[in-house]
Amino acid sequence: MTTIKDSVHDHIRVDGVARDLLDTPAVQRLRNIRQLGTVSLVYPSANHTRFEHSLGVYHLACEALEHLGIDGQQAEHVHAAALLHDVGHGPFSHNLEAVTHRRTGRYHDDVHGLLAEGDVGDVLRSHDLEPAAVADLVAGEGRFGQLVSGELDVDRMDYLVRDAHHTGVPYGTIDHGRLVRELTFTDGELVLDEGNVQAAESLLVARALMNPTVYSHSVARLTKAMLRRASERLLESPETDVDAGTLQRMDDHDLIVALRTCAETTEFSRRLDQRDLYKRAVWAEIDDVPGGIIESDHESIREFEREIADTADVDPECVILDVPGRPSMTESTTRVLVNGDIRRLGQQSPLVEALRAAQYSQWRLGVYSPPEMRERVGRAAVDVLGLDIEGALVREVRNGLDATLDQFVD
Repeated sequence: MTTIKDSVHDHIRVDGVARDLLDTPAVQRLRNIRQLGTVSLVYPSANHTRFEHSLGVYHLACEALEHLGIDGQQAEHVHAAALLHDVGHGPFSHNLEAVTHRRTGRYHDDVHGLLAEGDVGDVLRSHDLEPAAVADLVAGEGRFGQLVSGELDVDRMDYLVRDAHHTGVPYGTIDHGRLVRELTFTDGELVLDEGNVQAAESLLVARALMNPTVYSHSVARLTKAMLRRASERLLESPETDVDAGTLQRMDDHDLIVALRTCAETTEFSRRLDQRDLYKRAVWAEIDDVPGGIIESDHESIREFEREIADTADVDPECVILDVPGRPSMTESTTRVLVNGDIRRLGQQSPLVEALRAAQYSQWRLGVYSPPEMRERVGRAAVDVLGLDIEGALVREVRNGLDATLDQFVD
């Protein structure tokens, strides 16, 4: 048995298959992938990695299985899945997943190939575990897959607390100990036991508050968009042999070196290295944006960018259009027992509708450009996208004025 000191869960005991998996290259690679990607450019202490998060998920999975009375080979399958659930992540975590998925058709949790091969596959088979069965759990399949990837998964419980700890933002602090202790299976579904509607609400509220403050912070979104653009240029560059499959297996350091050494991406790399970032030319609310734009695919968005650049008479690489998907709240489907019946939280809690309305009010379309081109690009974007000028552009000018006034206050 190995005991590891963790900043969130104190001491984590690692035994069995997890102990043997710990030192495989696939798991050790996670030490070099930041949990929150470019969020450290907003919160400097957010440098925690997928490795420590994976240990935390394993720890909570062990606690949940002990509470549920699950042991033996079934427990070992879940232990392995919990520790390995992030080995499919590419560099900078989720930031580049859309870029690689368009070219490979694989998301980070599609790990069947990774778990069947190499040291990981050898370790699993040496413990009489079937790699395909572990990969199915990572994908959330089956009864115990809900524990690894679902509305009440231990993945979510760990990252909320861990991200809150490392950013210094307290909104993600939840009573994960109680949540784990109150898990139960009813009719094959993972639910929170009687009397835990408020515990389920706490998970919902934490995610709803962490999203605009950390995960979708305006600078985090901007830097993620810049990193995506740089990575797309890297994949399209004739001077490199990096393809999407190679990119998926890189870690953060590999990608940084590739971006610095490719002539077509050095400027983006310099800006990210020195925090010389693009600025918001437009920051538009959902009601200011025509519906068709929100549903646009990648090629349509690139066409909009080219048209904006042409109208503003700037290089197309100086325009980035960032269109998030429509707001969703998967946590509202969390299942709780109420008077013996399984109910979804969205049916039981009046908080859900209020938080859903807050999500819509926080949604923003972003158009980013170098600071010196901001005004031209902003006006061109409003015209090309058919945005409400009063709604989108005037608010952005007002935000800029507020920021200027803040400098004098400081």
